Amino acid sequence: MEKTLAAQVLCEVRKAVVGKDEVLAKALLAILAGGHILLEDIPGVGKTTMALAFSKALGLQYRRVQFTPDVMPSDLTGFSIWNKETGGMEYQPGALLCNLFLADELNRATSRTQSALLEAMEEGQVTVDGVSRRVPSPFLVVATQNPAGASGTQLLPDSQLDRFMVRLSLGYPGAAEEVVMLRRKQEGNPLETVVQVTDAAGLEAERRAVERVYLSDEVAQYVVDLVVATRNHPLVAQGGSPRATLAVAAMSRAAAHVQGRDYVVPGDVKAVFRDTVDHRILLTGRGASGGADPVGEILSAVKPPRLG
Repeated sequence: MEKTLAAQVLCEVRKAVVGKDEVLAKALLAILAGGHILLEDIPGVGKTTMALAFSKALGLQYRRVQFTPDVMPSDLTGFSIWNKETGGMEYQPGALLCNLFLADELNRATSRTQSALLEAMEEGQVTVDGVSRRVPSPFLVVATQNPAGASGTQLLPDSQLDRFMVRLSLGYPGAAEEVVMLRRKQEGNPLETVVQVTDAAGLEAERRAVERVYLSDEVAQYVVDLVVATRNHPLVAQGGSPRATLAVAAMSRAAAHVQGRDYVVPGDVKAVFRDTVDHRILLTGRGASGGADPVGEILSAVKPPRLG
């Protein structure tokens, strides 16, 4: 039986990233759902490798910026320079003019630089000298954030976290997986074995197929009930926004599509809810200090609908 496009992409990415199948699958769901991905993790666990592997398998134009406090907004958006031959200003594209942009250690950047990235993420454009230019389509941001307390970093603001469809963490590999990683590295760079299985147009078509996945009224109400429950939980100071509701629905459609269905079931919603909502809620002081898990409690308390 012929593999689906999603299965082919994951097969290629796994050549470069070992033992993280669940994280890779969730990252692919976010890509198919048209969202951006935040990887919150320590250095050296394969975040950049994962982004590169996806860009190769999907045939996307890729650019990476290592963020430091001296990275300027113009490094991302581009700038205008005087061309003496034409007698006018000429636009020089910035790093954001690509399909897959890796924002490495985003929480080291200044707020002005982060704002420039936000415009591209939310509105699909960059603005230079009052002129707005569309970023290529598809456009995807994979950002990495060091844990709070790392030297020279600060937590991303809530408004920026809300722009990411999911927050994921690779974590350390298991001992057996780390041995496999060493063996593959001895044979050469694993990224060089990743084969392109589609291109930007193919990904766009796959995204349109995801958008056509049916979300029934009952399942839509279930999504809303879950997000509303985050706003009413006693240990949550700030619950999920309406953008969170849209993100859960989009991720659920992607989950159904990858499993070969053209309709969403409650299990799809439950499978994606935590990774889509966890980073969008703020716990109260009591909740943060007590190791509470309001998302888990909500998933247990809100009953899914029975579909006939």
